[in-house]
Amino acid sequence: MSKVEDHKRENDILLGFLERPALQWLAAHMPGWVMPDTLTWLGIFASILIFASYALTNISPNYLWLASLGFVLNWLGDSLDGTLARYRHIERPRYGFLIDHWVDAISAVLIFIGLGLSPYVSLVVACMGAIAYLLVSIMVYLITYVTGTFQITNAKVGPTEIRVLAIIANTAIFFIGDVLYQLPIFGTTSLYTLIVGVMTFLMVLYFMINTGIQAHKLAILDEKRLERKQARQNGSLAKPADNHVS
Repeated sequence: MSKVEDHKRENDILLGFLERPALQWLAAHMPGWVMPDTLTWLGIFASILIFASYALTNISPNYLWLASLGFVLNWLGDSLDGTLARYRHIERPRYGFLIDHWVDAISAVLIFIGLGLSPYVSLVVACMGAIAYLLVSIMVYLITYVTGTFQITNAKVGPTEIRVLAIIANTAIFFIGDVLYQLPIFGTTSLYTLIVGVMTFLMVLYFMINTGIQAHKLAILDEKRLERKQARQNGSLAKPADNHVS
């Protein structure tokens, strides 16, 4: 098991060619009083803002714009805190790993519950989305622990792309309204509920497939390690005894 500070980070996202230079520029031009923890708190505030904005869409759909602003601020706080720490060489790997993923979990729950409290998404589907996200997160953390590789994305889709999709969905719903569909099994379903439901299904599918793949790889590695260990033990037992000449 590798130490947290030795973990290899893999973040090959679709928008990486835009995000990485932007984060480096922001880190280089960030005022000295802005610290990584400041940005972490910004990310938490943004999650609360998203939660409140979605709930307030019961009053007016204009709050969808405020929710989209929350996603931008959430990206800034969540993505820039670690970049700023690395840029200034003030990394705290164990503290950062713990706090960053604690904030991710709280943010995901707030966002999904906020969606469920809006008039656009079924609360049941939103809660299932939160559960699916937490399952994927647990899977990623466990794989990181046993392999030493922290894989942030898969198929080039990561938190940044999900935020962009959320902003696009907010904009579409604001202009066209939440279109209703009549599905054979689920009955009348709104467009936004359908979007969240599809995302939930894909997260659960990814959780099951990737867990199976990683478990198979680890089983093979452990079997080989066990074979090498048994071979060494058998080799030591098979050594001939010393011959004494009388």
